[in-house]
Order: sequence, then C-alpha cells, then structure tokens
Amino acid sequence: MPLSRRRLLEDAALAGLGIALPFAPAASAAPSRGGRLVIAIDSEPPVLTSALTTAGPAQYISGKIFDGLLSYDSRFTPRPQLAQSWSVSPDGLTITFRLRPGVLWHDGKPFTSADVAFSVLQIWKKYHSRGRSTFANVVSVDTPDALTAVWHLSNPAPYILSALGSPESQIIPKHLYDHGDVLTNPRNIAPVGTGPFRFVEWKRGEYVALARNPTYWDKGKPYLDQVILRVLPDGGGAMTALETGEVNLVLDPPPADIARVRRLPGVSATASTGFTAALAAFEFNLDRPWFKDVRVRQAFAHAIDRGFLLRNIWYGYGQVADSPIPATLADFHATNLPAYPYDPAKASQLLDAAGFKRGANGIRFSFTHDPLPVGQAYKRSAEAIRASLAKIGVGMEIRSQDFATFVRRVYTARDFDTVQYAASAGPDPAVGTQRFYWSKNFQPGVAFSNGAHYSNPAVDRLLVAAQSERNALKRRALYARFQQIVQTDLPKIPLVSVNSVALGKGVQNYAVDAYGVMGNFADAFLVAA
Repeated sequence: MPLSRRRLLEDAALAGLGIALPFAPAASAAPSRGGRLVIAIDSEPPVLTSALTTAGPAQYISGKIFDGLLSYDSRFTPRPQLAQSWSVSPDGLTITFRLRPGVLWHDGKPFTSADVAFSVLQIWKKYHSRGRSTFANVVSVDTPDALTAVWHLSNPAPYILSALGSPESQIIPKHLYDHGDVLTNPRNIAPVGTGPFRFVEWKRGEYVALARNPTYWDKGKPYLDQVILRVLPDGGGAMTALETGEVNLVLDPPPADIARVRRLPGVSATASTGFTAALAAFEFNLDRPWFKDVRVRQAFAHAIDRGFLLRNIWYGYGQVADSPIPATLADFHATNLPAYPYDPAKASQLLDAAGFKRGANGIRFSFTHDPLPVGQAYKRSAEAIRASLAKIGVGMEIRSQDFATFVRRVYTARDFDTVQYAASAGPDPAVGTQRFYWSKNFQPGVAFSNGAHYSNPAVDRLLVAAQSERNALKRRALYARFQQIVQTDLPKIPLVSVNSVALGKGVQNYAVDAYGVMGNFADAFLVAA
C-alpha cells in the first residue's frame, strides 16, 4: 500500500475520533526559551533506558535522555539524528552509517561508532524483546573509524531502517556498560545519554526530573529548562492537575474524560501513530495445563465481548482487533482470518469438548489473571472479562501489583496463568509483532517478549522468511499466512487496537515526529496561558 493511502486511512481514523491530528502544523508563535514542562504518567518504569525494555513508561522518559541513530517524520520517512547519513548495499547485506561529529555523552565522553557496535551486538540482540528479532540478522559491526559503523547482515532485513529511533533502539555508552552485569548496571536508573535532556533525579513513587543539556549537538535546543515526569496513577487526579495547570501534559488519559477535557480552552489533543499505536490482548501461559488445549483458548475468545470492551472501557478510542497485526499497519493486516464472534453458547460447547465439564458448583476450573497495572482500563476490562467467563463456568481471580512486580512475575518468575496488556505492534511486524510469537524469543527475564511460551515451527519459518523478504507482495503473503495460523492457535487473543491520546495545555511542538510523545521534546516549548 502506498504511503499516501496509509496516511489517508490514519487521518480518517483520527478524524473519526474527533481528535486533532498528531502532526499539526508548526506553532505560529516563535519558540520561547525556558520553563519547566510537567508531564503526568500513570506508572513508574522499571528502568530509565528503553535499550533494555519496551515498557511504555521507560520509553516516554528515556526518549528525552537518549537520541537514536535516526528519527522519523510524520510520513515515517527516516531522517538524520546521531547518524548523518546511511547507505544500504545492493544485496541488502551491508548498512553503513556515517555518524554525527562532536556529539558528547552527558558525562563529557565522545559518542563514537564503538557505542553503536556495542549497543547492537551486546544489548539489543540480547536483552531487548523486540531487538532480539529485529536485529537477528546483524552478525557483526565494523568500526573503521570513530564516525563510521558498518553493519553486516546474514540476510537482508528491509525493516531495520524503520527501527532505529531512540524509544525503539537506544544507543547506550559502551564505557559505562562494558563491564559487569548489564541488567543491574547502576546507569539503568541514573542514565547517561546523548539527548536534549540530562537525568537529574528519580524520586521513587513521585517523579523523574530532567534538565536541559547545555552541550546538545543540535545547537540552540532544547528550549525547555526542565522536564518533570510526575507519577500520577489516578487518572482523575491527573486530569484535575491538567485543568488547574499543575501539569502541562497527560499521557494516556482516562478515555472517559478525554472528550470533556479537550474542549477546555488551551487544551490540545494528539493521537497515537502507526509507530506507537498499541494492541491490547489477553495472553495465556501455555505451560499451564488448562490452556494447552486450543479449544479452551478458542472458547475464551468466543466468551469475551470485545465490542463491549471498546465501547465501555475504551469509549470508542480504537478498533475491535481481529488479528495480531492491527489495521493501523495496513500494509500487512490480513482479512478473512479465523473469527471468534461473541458466542457464550459456542464457548461452552468448546469447553465441554475439551473435557472441562461444569462441577457441582457450576465451575469448570479457576485461574489467576494479571492485568497490566497501568491506568484503569486494564483493570476494568479484566473485571468485564471475569464476568463473561463466569457465564460459561470459568472462575477468574484478578491480581493487583505494581508495574515492576508485574514484569518480574510474568517474564522472569513466570508465575502467572493469564495476563492482559497492550504493546505496540509496529512500525513493522518484524519489529513489533514477531517478538510475541517467535519461539526463539522465549527468554525468561526479557520483558514483553514471548511470555506465552508459544512454539510453532511453521510460524517460526514464516517469520524468519518475512524478515528477509525484499519483495513487498511476497512479504505481505508471508505475514497473511502467519496471521491465519496464530489466529487459529490463539496463544493470545487480540482485543482492541487502542488509539492512545495525549492532552496538553500551554505546551507546543511536543509531538513533531513519528514517535509523538515518546520523542525527545527538543522542539517543545511553553506558551503563556
């Protein structure tokens, strides 16, 4: 699908929500300098560098501390950031990056090609849930000089140039990470980056404070003196703080309040893009005996009323999901897939056939469910799902915890039955979707990866082939077959493709690239009320 058509579809979807387009024209007023931008986030991150995690709170924060090799404009076109230029060999097996001279880490050390090589080979390929598949074909990186990094690939990887922004693939300083345990490195919670803002303080449970980087490579930027990210788990409290001017920006505000607040004077709204649009899903631990039979998983899919969830939990800000690749990725989204309309009677028949008959108390079996502890939507949707499953004789206990405990429980201890969360599926299926279904991405300790422990050799072959396929039509066909299989196997049930929203007051130019609010905010500035 041509980019122009893709953009038309996205713009139409946003217009249907009544939300300002995410890439509005530049502010009419000249950028003003100084001031403190206060952002409300609804949960604390596990660490402050997204080189090691795809957790949204970490991406929101660390994207302002670190720059990436590339950034992306509103049409998803790569543009220079730490790399001034790049070239791909005709066979697709070599990518050469020419790095920007004069870039300094926040501790004053020079940024070099050694940092790039180290980050690709020792960090992204090992510890990043998306990077493990995104960069699987990168076998070595040559550094002929301090400003040249030459990547050598075992097979072409046409999607890589869409995955090199800071929130996605963060370059970290080799001189601070090339010794000791990466996962316990103290710089994970007190990071040193190359971006427009420097880390100042993390007061747990309250805020993360960043300050202007006076040696930033993009002279004259950033315009802001400080960025403060306040942890406000109560969505209602965050909206009140926005209305009173205590905060300038609310990320992922409660859907029920968006329409009301965005009508207030001076409040603007931006919606997620193809890079950041999230797919909410219900995922099974396939090592649990109840969920090994595909009929049980299909029964759950028929028992969950996804239309109800969209209307009553997300207030229409999204679409009912029918595939692991959402419709926002129109180049790859397939239709005519196995469908699971809301049908409790069908769900009961499938459970009976799988041998899970109702007991004397009417219950077939019970399990524990862990919804993502961010905002209220996941808890409320979990409550709705619990009520739906009760109708077919399945008991579900909802467990609450903080974000860090959730990540450890699911991806390290594997102490869970089912989970519910949202994660980005873009900007390309090889980057955002493969991590959940590729058997080699089952790696305890790596967050937001193949937590289900799903393994299907046919799916593995399709995913690996699609990674290297350079013909667009053949690549789309591979992903169509992939969707057919996993929508039959259902290791996770797609629920809703969520159009997340940010609400701003008194701040301009905060969403000027394809990463939106995950971007570096070098262009953001405050205006008088």
